[in-house]
Amino acid sequence: MIAPRNTPAPTRPRAEVDEIAAVVDAVRVAAPLTQCLTNSVVTGFTANVLLAVGASPAMVDSLEEGPIFAGIADGLLINVGTVNAATVEAMLATAASRAAAGRSWCLDPVAVGTLPVRTKLARDLLEYRPDVVRGNASEVLGLFGETGAGRGVDAGDDVDSALDVAARLAERTGGAVAVSGEIDAVVSAESPTLRIANGHQLMTKVTGVGCALGAIVAAYVPVARTPHLAAAAATAVLTLAAEEAARRAGGPGSFAVELLDALARVDSETVTANLDLR
Repeated sequence: MIAPRNTPAPTRPRAEVDEIAAVVDAVRVAAPLTQCLTNSVVTGFTANVLLAVGASPAMVDSLEEGPIFAGIADGLLINVGTVNAATVEAMLATAASRAAAGRSWCLDPVAVGTLPVRTKLARDLLEYRPDVVRGNASEVLGLFGETGAGRGVDAGDDVDSALDVAARLAERTGGAVAVSGEIDAVVSAESPTLRIANGHQLMTKVTGVGCALGAIVAAYVPVARTPHLAAAAATAVLTLAAEEAARRAGGPGSFAVELLDALARVDSETVTANLDLR
């Protein structure tokens, strides 16, 4: 457990905090096997993050094996951060296999809206109805076809500007949309929008932190009662761990190491004591 701090009392019902907290411990018990088709920049870091939260990573991403493994894995992440002709084909085939099996998955639309190949790919992947879409505000806007102010992976839009589009995306997929920013938001048709105000600026100074969040979401979806709850719990775990890591770190390099250690310590008690849920 991470020691409690003077975090503002949540403005949402305590029952919501408790339910989010329970997912954290449940994932450590279930150890969900989580398949990741993710970008080449973050593969190792993502795998270590999954291990730290109690999941079992499987970086099975080829066209020959990805669709087969999609019928085996508990969770699936498709992250379009680095794409080429081979990865496009593998991602579409894996998503199709996953949908045919009726299994949950998470889409991370990295830099969508600014680059044409990944934008088309991500929009095509929406047809397979991801349980959770996780991205920054500019990526969420770009995925829906709205013009945002993003520059590659960097968001140029605030979370509030993407909430209406996030709600329309959630209606289209039947799942949830997690919008990352200074204060994160989770939107779905099944529950009122919630905001999580934990986190630290150093999260933006280490490559792969946002992509790792997508992987945590993918691991949490098969364990949580709803996609909305999975996205909220995953966001809570990462942002709470980031606060702890930032207090111990001397800069971005040590923050990345401390983040893994902090993720391994986050449990339900950490969440109930420190989550700033709004």
